[in-house]
Amino acid sequence: MTQSNRRVFVAATYDTKGHEAEYVVDLLKRDGLDVVSVDVSTSGAASAAQVQAQEVARSHPDGPQAVFTGDRGTAIAAMALAFERYAAGNGAIGALLGLGGSGGTALITPAMRALPIGTPKLMVSTMASGNVAPYVGPSDIAMMYSVTDVAGLNRISRRVLANAAGAIGGAFRQAGVAIEDDGRPAVGITMFGVTTACVQQVTPLLESRYDCLVFHATGTGGQSMEKLLDSHLLSGVLDLTTTEVCDFLFGGVLACTEDRFGAVARTRAPYVGSCGALDMVNFGGMDTIPERYQGRKFYPHNPQVTLMRTTVEENTAQGEWIAAKLNQCEGPVRFLIPEGGVSALDAPGQAFWDPQADAALFAALEAKLVQTPQRRLVRVPCHINDPLFAKTAVDHFLEIATH
Repeated sequence: MTQSNRRVFVAATYDTKGHEAEYVVDLLKRDGLDVVSVDVSTSGAASAAQVQAQEVARSHPDGPQAVFTGDRGTAIAAMALAFERYAAGNGAIGALLGLGGSGGTALITPAMRALPIGTPKLMVSTMASGNVAPYVGPSDIAMMYSVTDVAGLNRISRRVLANAAGAIGGAFRQAGVAIEDDGRPAVGITMFGVTTACVQQVTPLLESRYDCLVFHATGTGGQSMEKLLDSHLLSGVLDLTTTEVCDFLFGGVLACTEDRFGAVARTRAPYVGSCGALDMVNFGGMDTIPERYQGRKFYPHNPQVTLMRTTVEENTAQGEWIAAKLNQCEGPVRFLIPEGGVSALDAPGQAFWDPQADAALFAALEAKLVQTPQRRLVRVPCHINDPLFAKTAVDHFLEIATH
């Protein structure tokens, strides 16, 4: 479907936010845009929206009766699922603007995350001034703080909502403008500060053939990369920095999810991975470190970030976890072991240099990875930030990506 056939969708719980939603709808229509209003309330009552809540609820796998339960918590969760499925299957959505408090934000943003990257998404929310990671996830959702509650029109809410209407209208129009594309396929690359030198050597070796998309391995960074892979917007991955696994397994703040490497298995895309920054778990300031880790080796990266060196036992555990995930990947896989160290801090004379801990990681990978002609473990006799490692990674990627 072309952009000319798409519409701006406005979603809100019309039983409590109907006046605000209609105010935004009117502004967008005055701006010459085609608008579709959607009621995602759970009361079951009729509303002024073009798409009634009953229609959205029919997208729930168990039907509308699963949504209109009379219990707020279960009803919101069920409507969130119904709206997510409604949005994912609706090719007419050219942009989505949501209005809500905590419940509405939790209800509407899963549908936004189900839309493709690049489709404009703006959530006006009372929650936008706090931790928005649970709402945004790996998607390109813009969050706008409502300032006042979304509970009536006043001199502040009218201005904020007018700004939101202008923002989504402008983004919708811009989405129809062709973005320069030189035809190179895209490849995802993961990076951390301590593996930057590696990636800075990898990208020049690839960029004549590939559009290199570098992702910061902060938990959501890896999720964003895998979302693009699932969406078939990446032709392959150089997952050189798998550090999010440390935080997932050992309670750090930049954790991946259980589905890390899942997109690689599902798409069978060419994959070259490595052990980048598997020597560290990320925490906030020193006062945020869990009591159970007192006495460990720490490195203050900055006042807000404290790194903890992984131990022999932890490295064994994460090597086994990664190997189990990679064993589910049937596409071409190469996992590289940098024998000289896995980060800038894991090098002779540096704070996290620990050959015994690294050896435990490498041994666990070798013991548990089931190697096949498609899936191979490759030892590289150098540090991860060494030019030889970058060249080796690129050579392996080009080999599997062109066969």
